[in-house]
Amino acid sequence: MQISKFMTPEIIFGNQSLGQVGESLRRLGASRVFLVSDPGVANAGWIERIISYLQQQKLDYHLWTNVTANPKDYEIHAGIAEYRAKECNAILGVGGGSAIDAAKAIALLATNEGSIVQYEGVDNIQHPLPPMVMVPTTAGSGSEVSQFSIIVDSARKVKMAIISKSLIPDIAIIDPQTLMTKDKLLTANTGMDVLTHAIESYISLAATPLTEVHSLQAMRLIAQHLRPSVASQYNTEAKQAMAMASLQAGIAFSNAILGAVHAMSHQLGGFLDAPHGEVNAILLPHVLEYNYIAAPEKYRHIAECLGENTAGLSTHAASRLTLKAVKELVSDLEVPQSLSAIGLHPEQIDLLSTLAVLDVCMTTNPRDMTVHDVATLFRQAL
Repeated sequence: MQISKFMTPEIIFGNQSLGQVGESLRRLGASRVFLVSDPGVANAGWIERIISYLQQQKLDYHLWTNVTANPKDYEIHAGIAEYRAKECNAILGVGGGSAIDAAKAIALLATNEGSIVQYEGVDNIQHPLPPMVMVPTTAGSGSEVSQFSIIVDSARKVKMAIISKSLIPDIAIIDPQTLMTKDKLLTANTGMDVLTHAIESYISLAATPLTEVHSLQAMRLIAQHLRPSVASQYNTEAKQAMAMASLQAGIAFSNAILGAVHAMSHQLGGFLDAPHGEVNAILLPHVLEYNYIAAPEKYRHIAECLGENTAGLSTHAASRLTLKAVKELVSDLEVPQSLSAIGLHPEQIDLLSTLAVLDVCMTTNPRDMTVHDVATLFRQAL
């Protein structure tokens, strides 16, 4: 039996759990909090509420919202300069994956010197990070529980995967009510990111029984609740279920890593500055088709979790229903279904394919991929 590790932060989940923010930071020894978020979250009113909880605990804070949809290295360097100037000693990230990834990267540089690009890859962090509390406001990235931070190297136009157990926050607070201020497009895009996390972590070469149970349950929740969540901002049952799906998929991929969809989408996100979940939605059906021969029995289980009836079917026939279910979901959500629709040109594919095979997420893809294989998939997705 193989040896495996399984890591999570302390998790606080449920409606009104946002009220635990101040107390959680106080427990971790914070006195001056660097609050990382983005303008959209602030405009939705969540930052005002967060600040009130910090004030209840008599915690000083500094708000920083200069982060874009795909956080850049120079944004992180600007953020750490403010963190130091304001003499903060703890990090609070509030928002989607961009804000939380940025918060984790700033925390990294708070105790580790140099440029953020030096920390690309696995286990390159030398010193412990300051206390971190993360509050997601989308059901998407899972960054609040993961050991990943994804930051764009602006010189190379490449998304760097920084992976270390040091990046796992101390406390993750998931309040499903925060999902009610997101529009249907963001809900759909982030929901497809959750599905990709669940599927890729399940078929990952690093999957274990500890991760698979979370991957499978996330898929079941997505199959039942993503469409209703996109259909209505105020469907509380759907929001709670998608918040749980995002949490469970995040726990799964943090420990099992991902696969070719993310290895490829990291390149597109860095090069085109495209929304991560949208890119995943386009690529997922094509990569699923390619990976099929590596894990047909697992594809049967995926199909069942996505609501397909596999009774009496052969493994081949049952597993092919996974592709049907995913394509139908993408169509129902009305997200873009081609890379050309988000700005990819054929002449860019060779470079992106070369970079994708070097991405750390490719190492756990269940089927080997060459540069030619990746390029073929990119062209199919055009």
